[in-house]
Amino acid sequence: MSENEITVLTDVVLITCIVQRGKADDIVLAAQAAGASGATVHFAKGSGIRERLGVLGVAVEVEKEVISILSPTDHANHIFETMHKAAQLDTPGMGFMYITPVEKAATYIPPGVLARLREKK
Repeated sequence: MSENEITVLTDVVLITCIVQRGKADDIVLAAQAAGASGATVHFAKGSGIRERLGVLGVAVEVEKEVISILSPTDHANHIFETMHKAAQLDTPGMGFMYITPVEKAATYIPPGVLARLREKK
């Protein structure tokens, strides 16, 4: 591959999970065990009615961690469900997550992996 050639990935989605601060590491480990190749975690501050009132009148922490994972479309549901369980998102106030379609993405892909991808097409 020449230095000017860009390999574009088109069959990918972005999984985003927003959780309370301190929870991201366990969720990322669960996602990687489910097949995610990696994750980006950054910090954020939440605001809204939940932060003022909280569940049962107890304030919810405003400090958040945002986990972003780029996943092949065909693996996304499994990774999403695994992260949902690890984050305990069926519990009020624990966070929320969503999947966003990605039109195209580009990164370095090792030649061996690239050859296998081309063979599948």
